[in-house]
Amino acid sequence: MFDNPVVPASMARSAEVARNTLETQIRARIDLDGTGVSTLATGIGFLDHMLDQIARHGLFDLDIECRGDLHIDGHHTVEDIGITLGQAFAKAVGDKKGVRRYGHAYVPLDEALSRVVVDLSGRPGLFLRVEFTRAMIGELETELIYEFFQGFVNHAAVTLHIDNLHGHNAHHQAETIFKAFGRALRMAVERDPRTAGSIPSTKGSL
Repeated sequence: MFDNPVVPASMARSAEVARNTLETQIRARIDLDGTGVSTLATGIGFLDHMLDQIARHGLFDLDIECRGDLHIDGHHTVEDIGITLGQAFAKAVGDKKGVRRYGHAYVPLDEALSRVVVDLSGRPGLFLRVEFTRAMIGELETELIYEFFQGFVNHAAVTLHIDNLHGHNAHHQAETIFKAFGRALRMAVERDPRTAGSIPSTKGSL
C-alpha cells in the first residue's frame, strides 16, 4: 500500500462554510488531511458523538457549531448540519484530481455490523437501509439520521450506500454507520499516487 505524500500548505484541502437561515445558524469547517480532531457544539449530544466518529475514523479535522430551533425539535438542526457539512466537503475536495474516488468500510461494534460504500461521483444519491430498534438515542430521533445523510449527499454530490447488516442495540447500529462512513470517506478522498493527478473518470470530470 502506498503512503500518502506530505501535503504542501498550498495544496491543503480544507474549507469553511457558514449557513444562516431563520431556523439554524451553522458554521462548519473540515480539513480532509487532518488528524481526527474535532470541536463540536450542535446542541444534540448524541449527534456530537456521531460527528466525532466521522472525524476520528476519517482522520478529518472537523469543527461544527450550530444554533438551531431545538425548542421545536431536532429536524432542522440535523438536516441543516448535513447540508452545511456537505457544502464544506465539496469545497474542500475540489476538482477531485488524483483521489481514489471510491471508498468502502465494514465496521462492527459488538453485535452490530454496518457497511458503507461511497462514490465521489458528482451525482447525489442516498441508499440507506437501517431498521433502528428504537426511535430515540439520547436526544436524537433515529429517523433524522436519514435526513443528515440526505442533506450531506445532496450538497457534497456523492453517491452513498449505507446498510446496517445486523444489530439490536440502536446506539451500536448508529455508531457503526457513522464510523464506517468516516472510514469510507477517508478512503475515497485519499490521493492515489498512480493516477498522476488525473480525474478518476472516463468522462474527464466528476
